[in-house]
Amino acid sequence: MTELPHPLTGQLFGSPTRPGTGWPEDPAEADTPVARTPAGVRRLAGAASLDELDARVSVCATCPRLVRWREDVARDKRASFADQPYWGRPIAGWGDPQPGILIVGLAPAANGGNRTGRVFTGDSSGDWLFASLHRVGLAAQPTSEHAGDGQRLIGARMVATVRCAPPANKPTTAERDTCAPWINAEVRLLLPHVRVVVPLGAYGWDGALRALSGAGLAVPRPKPRFGHGAEVSLGPVTLLGCYHPSQHNTFTGRLTPAMLDAVFRRARELVH
Repeated sequence: MTELPHPLTGQLFGSPTRPGTGWPEDPAEADTPVARTPAGVRRLAGAASLDELDARVSVCATCPRLVRWREDVARDKRASFADQPYWGRPIAGWGDPQPGILIVGLAPAANGGNRTGRVFTGDSSGDWLFASLHRVGLAAQPTSEHAGDGQRLIGARMVATVRCAPPANKPTTAERDTCAPWINAEVRLLLPHVRVVVPLGAYGWDGALRALSGAGLAVPRPKPRFGHGAEVSLGPVTLLGCYHPSQHNTFTGRLTPAMLDAVFRRARELVH
């Protein structure tokens, strides 16, 4: 395997990187247990602290199509990143371990989180998201370029519903359900602190509702409808909808910086 220098540290890594070899912010070690079946995901997610959960998520190898895709992308690389190593593994949740605000997305981008090793990092959607979080006081820096760049979230945490980059950004229903115990366990661990959940887009909205239900909260039926700025009270938690900062939404003006900022300012109001 060809090794390339990490863009921040200069340390050499293969693509995908192996756990415990020194990648910045890698939560896993070489001996972190690996889930290889849906039953394994349920077992490893069900008996973990937040740190243990992050580590176990980051080495999961359960869904063959997703494992193959994320590793193929890591090896073949986009031309603009051909001189960099790719993370090429599942992406753990990231941010404050006791957050008042939880941001929920769909899945890592093939050349974003799957490259950098941090959720919502290294692509245009992440650029929009972190710039807004910084403007409203929820992120220490206006950009998030790579794990290890000094960025941190303030009273907030980010998580993806599906932890591996999927082909065409579309996980299958079976892949979503196989991955669900990871986010269910994470939400369960965070619920004592979380007061607002901000899902990005309709898929994030659905994933957040499923995860909150899986963590033990009562979710109304019929399921509340997604909308930008929509608010739903779920006991101690408020669900606050936000359009996804995808290129389609930002290029067309469906989502503007002011609209994104307004959602996160409202989230801070609800927490405080």
